[in-house]
Amino acid sequence: MNAEAHDDHLTRRKFLKRSAKAATAAAAACLVGYRFHDRSGPTGETAPAPDRHIPNFAIPGQPPRIAVSHGGDRVGNFHRAIEALGGLEHFITSGDRVLLKVNAAFAAPPLLGATTHPELIAEVARLCFKLGAAAVFVTDNPINDPVSCFELTGIAEAAREVGAQLLLPREDYFSAVSVDGGRLIRRWPVLYAPVSRANKLIGLATVKDHHRSGASLVMKNWYGLLGGRRNIFHQDIHTIITELAMMVQPTLVVLDGTVSMMTNGPTGGSLSDLKPSETMIVGTDQVAVDALGATLLDRTADSLPFIAMAEKAGVGSRTAEILDIRSDGNDRAGASG
Repeated sequence: MNAEAHDDHLTRRKFLKRSAKAATAAAAACLVGYRFHDRSGPTGETAPAPDRHIPNFAIPGQPPRIAVSHGGDRVGNFHRAIEALGGLEHFITSGDRVLLKVNAAFAAPPLLGATTHPELIAEVARLCFKLGAAAVFVTDNPINDPVSCFELTGIAEAAREVGAQLLLPREDYFSAVSVDGGRLIRRWPVLYAPVSRANKLIGLATVKDHHRSGASLVMKNWYGLLGGRRNIFHQDIHTIITELAMMVQPTLVVLDGTVSMMTNGPTGGSLSDLKPSETMIVGTDQVAVDALGATLLDRTADSLPFIAMAEKAGVGSRTAEILDIRSDGNDRAGASG
């Protein structure tokens, strides 16, 4: 079965309708947030004061574990994986204000695999509300025009349908942030306001090839929190990914490998770039999730320097426990290597 058959079979009519809606919204918004694209925006030196730090969203005492579920059903895979970790109720409780950090970087339909799938976003948000969450926020600082990106990817529609609040980047949402022990993220503008509204943070990323870092997985997903001329960090991509992972300590990370972008990442643009890898990885350890996620791209953790660098920095460990959920019912536990 090809990659298109494993997606949501977005019809041409639906895509054209969504494209028209996005174009209208984009024009009406007059390019909201355009200052924060890679090509322009405030530099780290001119970032607003005071200097801030991202809160720690990890649940105290939470063991470093990841759960892996297999199959072509994206929502079903997420349910099986999160249940293996004790259920989403182990992480989200009544009254929580949950931020979903998605990848909405490009103005592309979900079937191209370049952005977080709206079906997954909607399901995670729905489950959070079911558990009594007071609010669910969805955010990212896209490379392209934010309104167009959130509309064309289907993420805006998914958020609206479940009652989640979409927080598009705007100038007053950014604050200067420094990472303790960091070299690059020093008084750099970060999308801080959405983070400050939440007490739980879930990262939702896709599995993609990346022409500079080798792979775009859960740790690379935090790149969308950066403002300013962040493209300068491409010169030291493995260090910036490491520092992003040092900066953000999430409640949970979700890596959607239902379909993986094997080539021409991170933008892709053709179904021929995709492969149905039929895997969902959910966990509390970013390093372990990315180490396993690398295998979906036919790569090893050792081939991606940022994984070893993040592990050395104390972000996580490749030896975290893996709960492997098999469709045949023969589940097994092990350690990532």
